[in-house]
Amino acid sequence: MRIDYAELSLIGARDDNQDRVATAVAEHAAMLVAVDGMGGHADGARAAEATLKALVEAFWHTPQPLFDPIGFLHLTLGRAHDDVVKMGTALPIEHRPRATCAVCIVQGNSAYWAHIGDSRVYHLRGASVAERTRDHSHVEFLLREGVITAEQVLSHPMRNFVESCVGGDPILPEMSISGRHRLAPNDIVLVCTDGFWGNLTDDDIARSLPPGGAPLREELTKLAERAVLIGGAVSDNTTVAALRWMGAQ
Repeated sequence: MRIDYAELSLIGARDDNQDRVATAVAEHAAMLVAVDGMGGHADGARAAEATLKALVEAFWHTPQPLFDPIGFLHLTLGRAHDDVVKMGTALPIEHRPRATCAVCIVQGNSAYWAHIGDSRVYHLRGASVAERTRDHSHVEFLLREGVITAEQVLSHPMRNFVESCVGGDPILPEMSISGRHRLAPNDIVLVCTDGFWGNLTDDDIARSLPPGGAPLREELTKLAERAVLIGGAVSDNTTVAALRWMGAQ
């Protein structure tokens, strides 16, 4: 694969960083992961670390290219959920570790992705968003139903209320898993936590990462720093990983 990729995680205005991020790049496949440890629960950072570990280790222990990327995502996210649930079995359910997660696999000329909660996957083409995931959240439901506008999401009192997560309840959480998405040269796939997308519009993200522009790390760093600046004194951990697909060999 001919690709350019980058990852970063900024602490923002928080006392610690409970996000985790990884890019795992092999000869015939790559995986991007962004995980947000839920700060309102105990050990959010441990939940994020366990989720990341389950995904990355599974990727490196599976022959590539993956025979069944969709099955891999479903099974591995399920295992990650079980790992995080076990961490909190001795705690009251409201205090158990939890996390949200977004993961994307790229192989050949295709991308496959999944998410749980309000961590997101974006597919950028040209200077626009070709697709993005829809959060498992109350405000996303209100937005889809036309009750509120995209601008009103930013100040809604339930903006941070997530309806699905890794960990907590032993029952397998709602997860959204995509089918196959064909990539065109210079397409970008991006995974991020809400600290990144929450202070940026979809257009901001797409226009700031143009096809064939500067090295991806440089543009991604500028965009993440801008998100933190907009968030100001209440900016969250800001985490993102992105891959630009430049065509087959």
